[in-house]
Amino acid sequence: MKMVMTGNYASAYGSMVCRAEVVSAYPITPQTSVVEKIASLVASGEMKTQFVKVESEHSAMAALIAASLTGARTYTATSSHGLLLMHELLIWAAGARTPVVMSNVCRANGPPWSVWADHHDAMAQRDTGWMQVFCEGNQEVLDSIIMSYKLAEREDIRLPSMINEDAFILSHTVEPVDVPDKEEVDSFLPSYNPRFKLDTDEPYGFGSLVMPEMYMEFRFKINEAMESARQGWRDVEKDFEKHFGRNHGGMIEFYQCEDADAVLIIAGSVASTAKDVVDKLRSEGKKVGLARMRVYRPFPVEEIRKLAGMTNIIGICDRSYTFGHWGPMAQEIRGALYGQTDLPILKNYIMGLGGKDLTPEILEKIFLKTLGLTEGLDAEIEWIGVKGHGGW
Repeated sequence: MKMVMTGNYASAYGSMVCRAEVVSAYPITPQTSVVEKIASLVASGEMKTQFVKVESEHSAMAALIAASLTGARTYTATSSHGLLLMHELLIWAAGARTPVVMSNVCRANGPPWSVWADHHDAMAQRDTGWMQVFCEGNQEVLDSIIMSYKLAEREDIRLPSMINEDAFILSHTVEPVDVPDKEEVDSFLPSYNPRFKLDTDEPYGFGSLVMPEMYMEFRFKINEAMESARQGWRDVEKDFEKHFGRNHGGMIEFYQCEDADAVLIIAGSVASTAKDVVDKLRSEGKKVGLARMRVYRPFPVEEIRKLAGMTNIIGICDRSYTFGHWGPMAQEIRGALYGQTDLPILKNYIMGLGGKDLTPEILEKIFLKTLGLTEGLDAEIEWIGVKGHGGW
């Protein structure tokens, strides 16, 4: 059924059509309407789930880990400082191999206080063992929840999954969204029934102390699962397209990249604006392209290497930062390309932090600047829009 809804409502409906059995969440701007909508769906009887009220995001994740270990399908939503408060238990959820699915409304971290779009909250969790998807639109938000359950609950994967949507740009703006019937989703997504779970008739220990000679094996198994999830995402997306007729571009969506002289890599909602800029510049004879980072964990190594063979220059647009060298997405792209031959020129742009506007005019300047790059210090790091430092 076609409905006009926000990204937050798309998240709520995604959890409903997947028949999440336990939901636990704590409200935080701009995620709150996800929780409110789920509460109303539960109150109306449309959503059959156990809604667990808690005093914090930390407690919400703790509740879901326990529920998942009993064999229940679980869901939560959070944002920014709420996600940071979960950090300890995000690592626990991955280590316990609990396929929790979570919507994160990407928002800047304070101080200074901000409630606007920024990817720092999600990027700060990149080493926790969670799969991560960055969405461009509201339909993708809902569809990614369905696909996440399908992959996360696979016996050889069993990893939690985070669906990232940009604060306000997606969370509070409306688009037409096709909401499939629960029965239609059932034909794609089987019920969750793990082999090992909390069961008084067949008791096991979960998360108990392990001696040093065995700890690395547990971490290696998580690594194996994340490696398998690369092909898993590709397979799940193909299967999803067969069932629902929609495809969101795989792990990386290539837009006008085949003959491009320069390509920007972007994650999140700003990709829609960037595609319009690509079309404009193409009409003027400038061969540019866009590579949208859709799946960030597992990291799409093969797709990045494929892109490097398609173009001469790559600009990497991070809507986040680290205090190392280059932004988080750029660091990993450089790592994926290390040792490859005939590499394109790489440049990192830090942009859009704290909701800073990324207009078509700004993106056009970035594309043109990238087209003109040559080897050397020019191809390093540039912060876009910082006042007093050549900001645009």
